[in-house]
Amino acid sequence: MGSPSSTPVRRLLLKVSGEGFAKEGETALDTDRVRALAKQLRVLTSEGVQVATVIGGGNILRGAQSAHLGITRATGDYMGMLATVINGLALSDSLESNGVPSRVMSAIDVHKVCEPFIRRRAIRHMEKGRVVVLVGGLGNPYFTTDTTAAQRAAELDCDALFKATMVDGVYDKDPKKHDDAVFLPELSFAEVLEKQYRVMDLTAFALCRENDLPIVVFNMDDPDAVVQAARGDKVGTRISN
Repeated sequence: MGSPSSTPVRRLLLKVSGEGFAKEGETALDTDRVRALAKQLRVLTSEGVQVATVIGGGNILRGAQSAHLGITRATGDYMGMLATVINGLALSDSLESNGVPSRVMSAIDVHKVCEPFIRRRAIRHMEKGRVVVLVGGLGNPYFTTDTTAAQRAAELDCDALFKATMVDGVYDKDPKKHDDAVFLPELSFAEVLEKQYRVMDLTAFALCRENDLPIVVFNMDDPDAVVQAARGDKVGTRISN
């Protein structure tokens, strides 16, 4: 079951959580998952789709959960930003191995391993067919990578924000806890707010709504889901105004 077909996208931003780069229940980097994503992005770029990705770091460290280690939230968030750099470099290397040119661009200064994020340069990279891998969050603590994804998608004039998750899309309740959970193929921003569905944090969601930026939520483990969503096929849940 999927959302109604929509117009194919010209330029997209793909948000991938750090958990999406690890095996279920583990914290290490799963190179098989990274390679599988790289192969899908190779198909997209071969079809002329311009791609930027925002990578999470939760498989290594989640800043908001660092308090139990005695680490302050701000420091934990900076550590999480560095974790996204590790994941982003892994994706970039896998893309290059699959013949896809890529550029890692960071919101924090790590010039030895990647470029600084500059909007015009990022757009130029995409126009040249390079996948832009955005790491380092927004460069400031207290902002999630969901918010980073929404901000960058609007900033880079993307047609849609794709959120790769570990479930098939949005349900009316947690499908892992409730067998009677109902899959919702299409929602409006107003419905998500009214029903308080957990799609992404409120800051990110507000950015998408205010900029009329559709969100497509789908399962990262679904073969070719990214490609299908970009083509406008029925996949996951689509949220729009």
